[in-house]
Amino acid sequence: MQHGIDLSEVDLNMVTIPKGEIGLRDDRIKKQWKVEIESFQLSKFLVTQDIYRAVMNESPSAFKGDRLPVENVSWKDAVLFCNTLSGLANLDQCYIMEDADTITYDATKNGFRLPTEAEWEYACKAGSSGIRYSDIDSVAWYKNNAEKSTRDVGLKSPNAWGLFDMLGNVWEWCSDVYDETVYGSYRIFRGGGWYDDERSVMATIRRRSHPAKFRIDDLGFRVARNIIS
Repeated sequence: MQHGIDLSEVDLNMVTIPKGEIGLRDDRIKKQWKVEIESFQLSKFLVTQDIYRAVMNESPSAFKGDRLPVENVSWKDAVLFCNTLSGLANLDQCYIMEDADTITYDATKNGFRLPTEAEWEYACKAGSSGIRYSDIDSVAWYKNNAEKSTRDVGLKSPNAWGLFDMLGNVWEWCSDVYDETVYGSYRIFRGGGWYDDERSVMATIRRRSHPAKFRIDDLGFRVARNIIS
């Protein structure tokens, strides 16, 4: 049986995000929609390599460093991390692994999970209305300043809600399916990465790929939790 862990030892620094509303759009599939956001918690930092290694006993990243964001992880890898961390912390696991290809999310559970893309964009903007929450060079590692590598988390300025690296450094997996009718089970990632130019490092840009097979050295994740009374 797994023993509980002190979450402060893995430095998750969960931030409580207030409830609100976010308008989303995707010109590629010609859709616009609004989402009501309930208050939830989101990690202040991207999941780092030291945390990922402590939880999963694996080091998949192409770039090596304890405080660098973990990358080279699939959506399924990120979900397995969330479930494993929940188990270690004596919390209910949010994801049900029905078989090798079918994973369902249980919104009633109190464990760790990936943010929805609506939660992610809402938290990224932190009350701002533009495509970025501040000047790009002050908040993001991207092609013009990252020097062809990920960088330690938390070195750039945070947004208004105290979240670091919401733009740049690595893209971030979200929980959602992109467009099931066109792309099947492809999952969304957001935020831009160290390899991207300025036009890809925006709060509104959506990307998608295969949940189990797609791994790349500028794609990682951060964790969320429901607030359950």
